[in-house]
Amino acid sequence: MATASPAADGGRGRPWEGGLVSWPPAPPLTLPWTWMGPSWGQHPGHWGFPALTEPSASPATSLGVFEVRRDASGCSMLAPLQTGAARFSSYLLSRARKVLGSQLFSPCGVPEFCSISTRKLAAHGFGASMAAMVSFPPQRYHYFLVLDFEATCDKPQIHPQEIIEFPILKLNGRTMEIESTFHMYVQPVVHPQLTPFCTELTGIIQAMVDGQPSLQQVLERVDEWMAKEGLLDPNVKSIFVTCGDWDLKVMLPGQCQYLGLPVADYFKQWINLKKAYSFAMGCWPKNGLLDMNKGLSLQHIGRPHSGIDDCKNIANIMKTLAYRGFIFKQTSKPF
Repeated sequence: MATASPAADGGRGRPWEGGLVSWPPAPPLTLPWTWMGPSWGQHPGHWGFPALTEPSASPATSLGVFEVRRDASGCSMLAPLQTGAARFSSYLLSRARKVLGSQLFSPCGVPEFCSISTRKLAAHGFGASMAAMVSFPPQRYHYFLVLDFEATCDKPQIHPQEIIEFPILKLNGRTMEIESTFHMYVQPVVHPQLTPFCTELTGIIQAMVDGQPSLQQVLERVDEWMAKEGLLDPNVKSIFVTCGDWDLKVMLPGQCQYLGLPVADYFKQWINLKKAYSFAMGCWPKNGLLDMNKGLSLQHIGRPHSGIDDCKNIANIMKTLAYRGFIFKQTSKPF
């Protein structure tokens, strides 16, 4: 098993891209980060699992699986979630006790919760900060483009529906932070007057769409924004993320077909957050963002059915799932 090079970091051992942290002195202990998938849903609030192993141990001889998290006072905690089939070796026990304190293991060898300060972790080769230890797992994309349309509507439904709010958040795939925002309102042309139902549902009033650009003009500005943000570079991998398939499978292609407009290729692949959430948590969010926020113990941001606020909620849910080790994958089928 590989470990961080002592020569490269002064012999102290630090996190590196492979996810290993060496624990001096030789022979070192290593902490390979093991990111879990659907089982994360059983452990809300967890940050990550390092599997404690001996230097030459194979995955089959893992000595235990732990998580690192903070308590209410901000103290970092190393807590066991499960133990491997192999017995705890005396060497591992002695090193763990010496580095993390005698309370890590009970006398009978069963691991218990223990607290350890960030300073103590750094002093024993765990890197300068907890942030370095619990960084996100690598995603498949450089950027996620979070999108959520609002459209003309009524009860019963009007046809055709037209996009009236067009928001996109550019989410960094490494940090899961919002780097840029595109947000425009769109002038509807088939049903230019918004219905009371539409205004009540979306919060969009008539004055917000009157005099705004047409969908064709907004799509041109989206393309300009994509180019400005470097998202059209063939070496940059990005993908749209929506809450459901409606936005990019039904709404945009349907309106573009009605208006005789082409659909850019970058709109033809996306991640359905509902599917991603169900993969990660093991249950389908029937009520969309409300269920996902509730399932992850997140506060809802802003107003429901506000396009830009819905995008912020999607980004927040993605960040939380990424913290838990979820790797986002395309869910749409090729057109």
